[in-house]
Amino acid sequence: MASAEQLKALLKAHMEGDDSHFLAVAMQVAAHEAKLGHGRLAEELKDLVDAAKARRITHLGTRPTPISQPRGELGSLLAASYPKLTLRDMILGRSVHNRLARIIKEQRQFAKIRSHGLAPKRKLLLVGPPGTGKTMTASVLAGELGMPLFQVRLDGLISKFMGETAAKLRLIFQAVAEQRGVYFFDEFDAIASERGMSNDVGEIRRVLNSFLQFIEQDESNSLIVAATNHPEILDYAVFRRFDDVIEYELPTKPQIVETLKARLSVLEVTWLEWEKLANEAAGLSFADLTRAADDATKDAIIHDRRILTEADVLAPLAERKAMKSR
Repeated sequence: MASAEQLKALLKAHMEGDDSHFLAVAMQVAAHEAKLGHGRLAEELKDLVDAAKARRITHLGTRPTPISQPRGELGSLLAASYPKLTLRDMILGRSVHNRLARIIKEQRQFAKIRSHGLAPKRKLLLVGPPGTGKTMTASVLAGELGMPLFQVRLDGLISKFMGETAAKLRLIFQAVAEQRGVYFFDEFDAIASERGMSNDVGEIRRVLNSFLQFIEQDESNSLIVAATNHPEILDYAVFRRFDDVIEYELPTKPQIVETLKARLSVLEVTWLEWEKLANEAAGLSFADLTRAADDATKDAIIHDRRILTEADVLAPLAERKAMKSR
């Protein structure tokens, strides 16, 4: 338990807005708990302090300047948001969950890792079918780490004029270096498809070469996250530039049941044959399951039904499967 003097020091530092002193006292409390044999509490306090320190550090060691209103050409290249999602909001397979949890932990302790001459994972390639959680992962990483999320606008990035796309990429990577955040390239195959696949081979090659050069030279504190539904068409050289490649898959039957139960909890449900629902939903993505569950819930609300039945859920699941088969 923190001493009276430590509690007073914490409150005083908080009132004066002295973050450095606040964190220093908090670390003293952690050390005190460790001496008392409260190892788990001490470790938790230390992790919280490290996470708080990490959020204050930027590439130049100054406080970050929000880019919620990007200036100049960056306004057409980046869309900023500040997600509040956490890893608990996602239903994932154990392997993907553990890998994301490790990345988050490395980022929270990146100052300690770098003090030993090592680098935390921060360049991630997410691959898998649509609706399996790739886009949500970028939001979760930003939410967990208290960072802004910057989504790259492909419509602003890809230009029909030769050379412009590479120049715009340079602007984005300058922002990566100057403003710590999570930078998300969705539909990454649009700029990283295998060289030689496009009719405009020369321009595609220049754009891809520029990206490979920029990401290899980048030594910032930002996270760069790219996602694609078509990893098979990515140029082979791309994979070697990322610290980790994470593969997402369609939900298993247990994950289908878990997703439906979580999403349908808004209303009361009668006894449902979850195995039957899981069989009906096989092949659907997490996004499909979420939309089907929401459709069932909204229909019940509209018709003043307070209880969901199995038939209420089966109908939207069947509709989603029919849509995917078209």
